[in-house]
Amino acid sequence: MSKKYEPIDSLHSPRFSGIKTFMRLPYVKTEKDIDFAVIGVPFDTGASFAVGTRFGPEAVRSMSSLLRPYNPGQEIDIFQYCSGVDYGDLDVNPGYIMESYDLIEKQLESLIDHRVIPILIGGDHSVTLPHLRAVSKKYGRISLVHFDSHGDTWDSYFGKKYTHGTVFRRAAEEGIVDPSRSIQIGMRGSLYSADDINDADKLGYQVLSTDQLKKLTPIELYELIHLRVGNQPVFLSFDVDFLDPVYAPGTGTPEAGGFTTYEAQQFIRSLKGLNFVGFDIVEVLPDRDPARVTSLAAASMAYEFISLVAWKKRITQPMSEMSAPVQT
Repeated sequence: MSKKYEPIDSLHSPRFSGIKTFMRLPYVKTEKDIDFAVIGVPFDTGASFAVGTRFGPEAVRSMSSLLRPYNPGQEIDIFQYCSGVDYGDLDVNPGYIMESYDLIEKQLESLIDHRVIPILIGGDHSVTLPHLRAVSKKYGRISLVHFDSHGDTWDSYFGKKYTHGTVFRRAAEEGIVDPSRSIQIGMRGSLYSADDINDADKLGYQVLSTDQLKKLTPIELYELIHLRVGNQPVFLSFDVDFLDPVYAPGTGTPEAGGFTTYEAQQFIRSLKGLNFVGFDIVEVLPDRDPARVTSLAAASMAYEFISLVAWKKRITQPMSEMSAPVQT
């Protein structure tokens, strides 16, 4: 890598100034000289209840200006080891889910071919399916680590196979995710029937409910996940309704009894060393949260994703191969 992209120095340029990119990274559409790209996916046609998550990427970027390069929770200076950009938003076709899937998958292809790790900001959870399709084209059948309050393994909504509640059934059926090496974490809330509980199990996913997770430490969770996924390529998908509505009121289908932002940070930080090839965070609905608490939480989780990328880079690449930053 000959050069490095990093955020504007907020000690010289106030964080409230400038165009709102993620963490104030340079807005560059490139696959070269980068380890990760933050990418907005402003699509919410797959939502079954409240809509408006098409505005999620914009809101998350705005609150991300508060984030700084050194992550004390993971004890790493991200841009000492990584180069990254804000790639902007992917083009979608509002109201047309299949057409948008094709657009999303195609636009991710070149980045993933160059082994750039996408940090994707939705959008409703339906967009995870083309994310997984794009990653699977490069890496084959992948493992899924899925934080959510819902399993999203229903067969259909209103007779339609493609919604934000059917993503992980379709991913299993298409063979792009290996359920036997995947785990869903944080399931809770009311269901249509007792049979819903067994949907994910029948597909082969390991399911960890909120009640079960509350009994585990972050290290115990890591050990359970590592045992499940091993060294397989891993995609992490995080729905903000994993968090309790107190911490993420701006989402379309909130469920009481969830987790704090601190707990979620600890769970993600514990996942150091897994073979991550992509991440997304979805279901931020900013119009339902005027205080932007949810957007800040989502930006902070995406920051932890990037820190995992840097941590893995630190243990695999000698310092002598690190390069000077690009001035922005």
